[in-house]
Amino acid sequence: MSQAQAQQATRENSIGAAALPVVVVGAGLAGLTVALHLAGQGQQVTVLAKRTLGEGATAWAQGGIVGVLGSDDSVESHVRDTQDAGAGLVDEHTARFIATNSAEAVGWLVAQGVPFSPDPAGPLGLHLTREGGHAVRRIAHAADATGRAIHEALLAQAKANANVTLLEKWIAVDLITNRHVAPDDPEATPHCHGVYALNIVSQKVEALPASAVVLATGGVGKVYRYTTNPDTATGDGIAMAWRAGCRAANMEFIQFHPTCLYHPQERSFLITEALRGEGGLLKLPNGQNCAPWGTRFMPEHDERAELAPRDIVARAIDFEMKKHGVDHVWLDATHLGETFLREHFPTVFARCLDLGIDISKQPIPVVPAAHYTCGGVVTDLQGRTDLGGLYAVGEATYTGLHGANRLASNSLLECVVIGKTCADAILETPAPEPTQVPAWDESLVENADEQVVISHNWDELRLLMWNYVGIVRTTKRLERALHRIKLLKAEIDDYYRNFKVNRDLLELRNLVVCAELIVRSALMRHESRGLHFSRDFPQTLPVSFPTVLTRKARSRKSKRA
Repeated sequence: MSQAQAQQATRENSIGAAALPVVVVGAGLAGLTVALHLAGQGQQVTVLAKRTLGEGATAWAQGGIVGVLGSDDSVESHVRDTQDAGAGLVDEHTARFIATNSAEAVGWLVAQGVPFSPDPAGPLGLHLTREGGHAVRRIAHAADATGRAIHEALLAQAKANANVTLLEKWIAVDLITNRHVAPDDPEATPHCHGVYALNIVSQKVEALPASAVVLATGGVGKVYRYTTNPDTATGDGIAMAWRAGCRAANMEFIQFHPTCLYHPQERSFLITEALRGEGGLLKLPNGQNCAPWGTRFMPEHDERAELAPRDIVARAIDFEMKKHGVDHVWLDATHLGETFLREHFPTVFARCLDLGIDISKQPIPVVPAAHYTCGGVVTDLQGRTDLGGLYAVGEATYTGLHGANRLASNSLLECVVIGKTCADAILETPAPEPTQVPAWDESLVENADEQVVISHNWDELRLLMWNYVGIVRTTKRLERALHRIKLLKAEIDDYYRNFKVNRDLLELRNLVVCAELIVRSALMRHESRGLHFSRDFPQTLPVSFPTVLTRKARSRKSKRA
């Protein structure tokens, strides 16, 4: 028997033994990639989306996906750019693995029907653009709505696959682990046996046993008051994995996108980095009444100017805003012309026009906003976590790829590459024997008396994170934030133990866990590096390492902690 035949036999035996489906928490690019690869090999998969299937961070991604495709490009060049952006904390092996598989990842998406912008003269017939931090054009895109195009194509594939069950408006509550199925057996091998999930329509929590669980829940942008993230970005996977005993790493590195639209009617609309890649210029708003609209400032901060990595651009904007006492800066693309802007940036053009801004004639008011979580649940390159049976893929994870700052458009690539290897790892791992999973116990809880407690704590948490744990930090601010977060966490945990759960409570519970992880990680880093800038430790150390947090063991007797 050949090696390939042996691997296929292992997969068939594993699938045959698995009476339970794989449960994928999250219906974005990471989750759908895992699901489609599993389903293609005959594995039953259940995918949970806590809102509608069309919502999530993937659909909001504008720029594109990295592919080392052109004759002027190479894996080494991509690795070098990733390392430069990551400010010395990128795992080189991970970066090379991702870059090496980038062409295959883009090709797979093309095969799924993703309508990338074409260029007959380009590699694979695709038009490639360039973004900040990249040495060459290597970003495959679908105009300026790449995420939506990818998500719609993969969702259509999933809906057409009989092995995939898609559940809308189901939010995971917690992972089912040994403390639920074997609380009196300290010798049992730690394992994830499924998830408890709230059916938001019926308001009932159900146990979903699984042969494996994949967390593909995205980042934690909603922990900040201003963010480019959708409402789904509440750190659910990170918090659940942490409560289950998994390590978290590099949580201090929250990427603030430099250019979020500043407008009273729109606080979450991202102005794609590709606009700067095509020549858009950042300027101070000191010349509103006539072109060229103001003074350009990025060359004073970095020789790469507008094409510097995101952390540098975001800090430069923050510095200039505070220095000049302004509440935004301009992104001027008027010199690119209406025809070019309408063709290459139709989404940005249309949305701004709806708000009264003609970007071919006026600059765009922009501010930095929380955008991407560079840390998360520690996994290997197959998505394995510290807990058997539990995998994680995408923004919820730490693989070492992003280091102290993510290179533009590496995020979608990581989802596709690790999504495939994760599916392979699940298929090649013998399915565990089915375990009796206890039903959700809410015998000792009652209906919540006042929902205002949740909304008040939500607002307070997001505001203190914005004010104390933002782009520029100090030790005193971080300590104050941690003190208040611990008080909030105690209040939220008490509420959780005594009342029936709902989506807002579950998301708030997860956000406060992630907030604590961010602050604890930031306090541990006594230097300024990448996305973490401290006024108390402004220098960058010659040698540095990832910040890894390990959770203390908790009592097995606590089933709803």
